[in-house]
Amino acid sequence: MDIVVAPGLAAIVRLGALVIEQTANASADARLDPPLAAAEAAVRAHPPEESQAVRAMYRRIGLDPTKTRPSSEALLRRVRKGDRLPRINTLVDICNWCSLEFQLPYGLYDVSALQPPVVLRIGHEGESYPGIRKDVVNVADRLTLADQAGPFGNPTSDSARTMVTEATAAVLAVVFAPAQTTQGRLAWVLDVTAQRLIQFAGGRQTLRAVI
Repeated sequence: MDIVVAPGLAAIVRLGALVIEQTANASADARLDPPLAAAEAAVRAHPPEESQAVRAMYRRIGLDPTKTRPSSEALLRRVRKGDRLPRINTLVDICNWCSLEFQLPYGLYDVSALQPPVVLRIGHEGESYPGIRKDVVNVADRLTLADQAGPFGNPTSDSARTMVTEATAAVLAVVFAPAQTTQGRLAWVLDVTAQRLIQFAGGRQTLRAVI
């Protein structure tokens, strides 16, 4: 799968990408209860601050991160106030776990719903998509992932078109990291994410890239 970053954005965003195929997804996975509870407890015991680097990434494209929050920050605020991580399905829950711990926004997409190539770009005027459990997500002037069918994801909220369900057998996981994130750091984040996905959902890694 070809994934590219549009010219001009490389100074703002560094992408990490994984494709894991032949996965087995489930709506409820009790094996995840202990590690997710431990991650939540760690955040409450030593509450981290919001990532200023991720906030700066948003500001550099003209977004106020206190009004349009990165998904990682939304998870942090949720857990910090005492709520549990949302439980959706095995694959989504793992990426939320990673996003909370690493404080980087993640996107997770069903490969079968994508029409490559995939490009990270700034959304065009009037572009939007039906969101997951939301009416419409507007992406004009925002970071957005798009394929030949149009935009489908961003660091705040993803599309219903490419959402991961129990029927999903292959996923594209994307990490939206600030450009100053080192390649070594992002490579480690991808290693941990891939290990967790394969441990709990099976499958095999067919793409791993720092872009």
